Amino acid sequence: MSDARSDGSTGRPGDTRLPKSVVELPRQVREELTRRLRRNKRAFREDDIQIVEGPLLRRAVGASALGNCMEWFDFGIYSYLAAIIGKVFFPSASPTAQLISSFATFAAAFVVRPLGGLVFGPLGDRVGRQKVLATTMIMMAAGTFSIGLIPGFTTIGVAAPVLLLIARMVQGFSTGGEYGGASTFVSEYAPDRRRGFLSSWLDFGTFVGYALGSALVTVLNLTLSDAAMLSWGWRVPFLIAGPLGAIGLYIRLRLEESPAFQQQLDEHEKSLAQASVGGEFKDIIGRHWRELLLCMGIVLLYNVTNYMVTGFMPTYLTEDLHHSSTFADLLVLIGMLWIVLLITFIGRLSDHVGRRPVYAVSAAAMIVLAVPSFLLLMSGGTWLPLLGMLILATLLACFAAPSAATLPALFPTAVRYAAMGIGFNVAVAAFGGTTPLVTEALVNLTGDSLAPAYYLMVAGAIGLITVRFLPETAQMPLNGSRPMVGSRQEEQELISTSQDLYLLAEGGPRAV
Repeated sequence: MSDARSDGSTGRPGDTRLPKSVVELPRQVREELTRRLRRNKRAFREDDIQIVEGPLLRRAVGASALGNCMEWFDFGIYSYLAAIIGKVFFPSASPTAQLISSFATFAAAFVVRPLGGLVFGPLGDRVGRQKVLATTMIMMAAGTFSIGLIPGFTTIGVAAPVLLLIARMVQGFSTGGEYGGASTFVSEYAPDRRRGFLSSWLDFGTFVGYALGSALVTVLNLTLSDAAMLSWGWRVPFLIAGPLGAIGLYIRLRLEESPAFQQQLDEHEKSLAQASVGGEFKDIIGRHWRELLLCMGIVLLYNVTNYMVTGFMPTYLTEDLHHSSTFADLLVLIGMLWIVLLITFIGRLSDHVGRRPVYAVSAAAMIVLAVPSFLLLMSGGTWLPLLGMLILATLLACFAAPSAATLPALFPTAVRYAAMGIGFNVAVAAFGGTTPLVTEALVNLTGDSLAPAYYLMVAGAIGLITVRFLPETAQMPLNGSRPMVGSRQEEQELISTSQDLYLLAEGGPRAV
């Protein structure tokens, strides 16, 4: 067969007229595919590539996003009701102490998140992602539903905050296996070219869940008196978690295991049968400590912003800036809806320009815009605070959109769930979940209402440093998985491209 190409190039290393299929590949994809081709000593064949059929892919992404929506509705409503919960469970404390006590209980759920990750992560790598995600769904619903049933302090005394703490810890334990597992599951289903876009639907579900929680609390505040909300109205969102959990469990039980997990199942089971959980974690920390640090840096950037906007902002607007609860709830709700509108577009953008540029530009913007955003929130009227909220929401969308595609790609399939359980949950517990508590304490300690903005600036600086060392993974096959495509046509295009790449790498005749 002649080496001449239709564009006139020979495909040899010395020929500068590279085939169009190679020129159009992002540099990191070209290097990764070339490495795999050299290892295989041939171009790709059909059995080297995984095709994910459209209906199966849509069901996996849709069901994961919907399940995540329900889970984060459960987890988020506590944020919107923090001030009322402080009055119900800590009535003898001062208003400031009530608020800090409520946020401390909020943060307690994050203390046990790493424990949940340590338990559910290895299980997800052994028995499968789908089974563990079904378990976390029902545990979250049970923990949230039970909060709605706990009597207040005036009825059962100190047992009330103790039971609240236990319920929050059940929520936190289940959440420890949720995001890492759901992002792993969606990433392992998504074709390489569209992983950013498809994985962004997971966080789309997250913020829809938050928005639904905010909308429900807003409606209750508008329709019920303060006395009714304090008496029984605050319980309604928590009690809704019961039927939502049943729906979410049904959805997740119908999902099939991810192709990447199925691909290596037999070999994976043999290797893990000989390894203890402790041995697996030792291996992860010993071999993947750099990736763990990068994961934690990105999670810090994302979740400090996330819990600043979703966890701290409703109370900050009412207790520190003295806006009405209705105004605060509506402002946060608009911010959540703005994120929902943006997030999949930013996910698609990350597929085209790369994950690193999206993170880098957004982290730099955080450093520059954090203080102006909070000054706008502190302004009078409606439009300036709304602009401040939209700026913060836009930055949050930029951090959230690429995360579900970026973080799982740092780790190989065999340890992906467990490694995500460590890196993600340790960072969220240390920095994300404590954000409302720390920032409220800083505001009260310093008397400076801009303290939350300074906190965001520090997170932005850490994010910039992390991005400096973050590998670009856009359009690349996952570590330890076959290249993923969404159609037979994409498969043939990849095979043809691999033939061109193999010629360039080896300088010999086309390998088939």
